[in-house]
Amino acid sequence: MGELASLAPGGATGDRRRLTPPGIQTLLGVEKSTPTRSAYDQHRAPRSDSADESRQSSLGAPRIHGELLKLGVTVSQATVSKYMLRPRRPPSQAWRTFLKNHAKELIALDLFTVPTATFRVLFVLVMLTHSRRLLVHFNVTEHPTAEWTARQLLEACTLEQGPRYLIRDRDQVYGERFSHQARILDIQEVVIAPRSPWQNAYAERVIRSIRRECLDHVVVIGERHLRGILMS
Repeated sequence: MGELASLAPGGATGDRRRLTPPGIQTLLGVEKSTPTRSAYDQHRAPRSDSADESRQSSLGAPRIHGELLKLGVTVSQATVSKYMLRPRRPPSQAWRTFLKNHAKELIALDLFTVPTATFRVLFVLVMLTHSRRLLVHFNVTEHPTAEWTARQLLEACTLEQGPRYLIRDRDQVYGERFSHQARILDIQEVVIAPRSPWQNAYAERVIRSIRRECLDHVVVIGERHLRGILMS
């Protein structure tokens, strides 16, 4: 700030009590005219003025940068953003913390594909609870639709007595009909981030186990054959 004050008109670098002209103090709020502090106050962390934070958040870095240029201070916008006071926000809950806190109220579902001997592709929908990693429902179809997935959700939640949260990915097969069925059952959908299968890790792990221990060793003939294999 001493270098900035030397470039500004009227900046008094020799005066230690004032490093910046009044215009920069008003915009950035980086310096306050305070009396001499005691030894105890010097070791304490400086407090940010709430008025300065609100003023800076309303102006923004581009506006403050423009005002500094008008005052004759040549400084980049990145430097202004670096020294702006940031509003204090509470930390958000991590994904792992959410899964741990609501494990007893969570149900996860996911789809995976199985090729057949006649080069058809079958879709398998699996649903499991997070509390005991228990498979509560599965079904097989060749043409999954939003109506079909909504019906599977109704059957699974009837057996599970209604979970509170449902974790799913962003597949288009979960359409408005599926979301409407979830709202009727008083279930809140928790959609994972794009290209983040690790957020639905339990369902992905079950699918991997089904493939490795069962389907990788069997040639599936058709839909009825696949349903019988999964039932067994």
